[in-house]
Amino acid sequence: MSILNNKPKNTPNTKQDSKIDSSLATVNAASAVELSAVENDFVVESDSTNQPTQESVTDKANSDELSFVHDAVLLQETVAAVLGVKALPKQTDDAEQSSGNQNSLQMSGVYVDATFGRGGHSRLLLSQLADDATLIVFDKDPTAISVARELAKTDSRVKVVHDSFATLTDSLAAMGITQVDGLMADLGISSPQIDDGSRGFSFMRDGAVDMRMDTSRGQSVAEWLEKVDDETLANVLYEFGEERHSRRIARAIKQMDSYDSTLALAEVIKVAHPNWQRGKHPATQSFQAMRIFINNELGDVDDFLEQSIPILKSGGQLAVISFHSLEDRRIKQFLQRHSKGQYPEDENLPMPPKRPRYFSKPKRVGPSKAETSQNPRARSAWLRMATRTDTDYLHSVEQ
Repeated sequence: MSILNNKPKNTPNTKQDSKIDSSLATVNAASAVELSAVENDFVVESDSTNQPTQESVTDKANSDELSFVHDAVLLQETVAAVLGVKALPKQTDDAEQSSGNQNSLQMSGVYVDATFGRGGHSRLLLSQLADDATLIVFDKDPTAISVARELAKTDSRVKVVHDSFATLTDSLAAMGITQVDGLMADLGISSPQIDDGSRGFSFMRDGAVDMRMDTSRGQSVAEWLEKVDDETLANVLYEFGEERHSRRIARAIKQMDSYDSTLALAEVIKVAHPNWQRGKHPATQSFQAMRIFINNELGDVDDFLEQSIPILKSGGQLAVISFHSLEDRRIKQFLQRHSKGQYPEDENLPMPPKRPRYFSKPKRVGPSKAETSQNPRARSAWLRMATRTDTDYLHSVEQ
């Protein structure tokens, strides 16, 4: 992946560097930081009296990840959006959420859940689909795929793809599918991935510095940190984490002897960071940046959005949840361009060419107060949705 040459404007701080040097000797004994923190993209309210010990964290990391609980964010809103309805029929009992439920919409067609996770959105969507419908689910995470395959064993409508949603067109083509009726995606990291310290996403639970969504392929963050130079690391922290102090933090990280502990890495970043924000762990943006970079998350989002145009049928629905500004900005700008037929390359032209409009006017929905009170990690979520218009897709637009 290429790194932009927009170098962060950090100035050297000799006093701060000496502070970092003196702290490195004790970093390996670091434990979970006892403060309220934003864990990657999500807000985590932590109580110092309930902080896990090093031993309990290790035990939890070794447990079956399938046991972790994940509350799907904007559940009702997203499924309603991908089905093109204002709201789902009210359910009187959880047991009624099945394909035979008399309150089900019984929608036919082909739908895609591009980020299956633990299947919260998929299961609710299935409860609204007819028996002849098809749901294709994607995920990079091997554990999520295991959950998806278990679901597919009990519901023949489910087809599973262990890959990034960036492979949308090719993966669907391999199934003989060229277009679908609805696409939904819940971007970023899931609660089970954060809560399992062994995955390396958390700076509050110890584990290997991995951070790969798909642990079966690619290099880990630890392997990358061993090879990367200070300048490239600083650019990654600045570009993908919007970290203003990226140079200082990059120098501190590169002084570490090894990268085998997320708590040790978080402690080094904490010491190097000169400007702590209340309620936010100093390592938040750096961990986010390394995770986004190593998984090519923004590149995958761009590829997915572009493929949504030819993949969606006329009248098909796109519904995407994001949790931070880097993702949300991309979705917003993509839908604005393709709903207005206005493109940056046309801005300075005296007579801009007529461009196709591939989407209706997009809408944005956030979580309710009730949802954020029950699930604080939902508070930064935004759902953006739009309907595919009937304009034929053009691979290249003539000027």
